[in-house]
Formats: sequence, C-alpha cells, structure tokens
Amino acid sequence: MLHMKKMSLFILLISLSLAATAQNTNTKKEKYILQLHADKFNWLIIKQYDSLNLLLDEQLVYIHSNGWIESKADIIADLKSGKLNYLGVKVTESKARIFKETAIVTGKGIFNVVMEGKPIELTLMYTEVYQEKKKGWKLISRHANKI
Repeated sequence: MLHMKKMSLFILLISLSLAATAQNTNTKKEKYILQLHADKFNWLIIKQYDSLNLLLDEQLVYIHSNGWIESKADIIADLKSGKLNYLGVKVTESKARIFKETAIVTGKGIFNVVMEGKPIELTLMYTEVYQEKKKGWKLISRHANKI
C-alpha cells in the first residue's frame, strides 16, 4: 500500500513538472512572438525592408481592413513606392497562442497610415498567423477589420 502511495505521488510530481515546463515554454514562445509582432509594426514604419523580407513568408496572404489583399512582394513594393506608408501603430491589446509550430496573434490597435497620399487613422482588430520554419518564425497570414 505504501509503495502504491509513493508511486502515485511520484507520477503526480512528474505530471506537474511536465505541465510547468510546457507552460514555461509556451510563455517564452508567446513573449517571443509578441515581440516579433511588435517589431514587425516598427519595421513597417521605418521601412526596414531586410527584416520584413526575412519575416514575411513567400506565400503570405495579407488582408487589409478595406478588403485589399497583398502578397509579400506587394507589401514590400508598396512600402518602397510610397503607395502605403505606416506612420504609427499603437497596439492596445495583443495575445499570442501557441499550437506546436504555429502561433496565432489576436490584437487591437490604432493605425496611422498614408494610403495613396491620403492620411488615415484606423482602429483595427486583427489576426496574424506565424509558423515556425527552418529559418525562424514567418508571418503566413494576416487579416484586419475596422471597429
């Protein structure tokens, strides 16, 4: 009987340890993804094309709140041409959830942009999907809507 109690306690301790380790790993990944997500907005503002090029996946689908759909090449081209300029992004809420090698970020923010020469301020909700690949995390999908 005593042996069974010790074995049960041992199994319980191992289970708790594994759960804590998994939770800490997710927390680290979540923090990393949220920082990468914030960096991306900064890179859009300062037009840091090399960093954006590394982050944006070749198959990216980037859906703006007006229904405008862009690829990685479109985003970089529009930033370089001045068609779309990000002046400021203030994220007011963001949360990351990790599912193995996929991260989903949901957020809310105020976006100040100039689109085709017209200044616009938008309050948006958005979802971004990141996938961990051999060369690091890549943004594979983004969808925003006005609120």
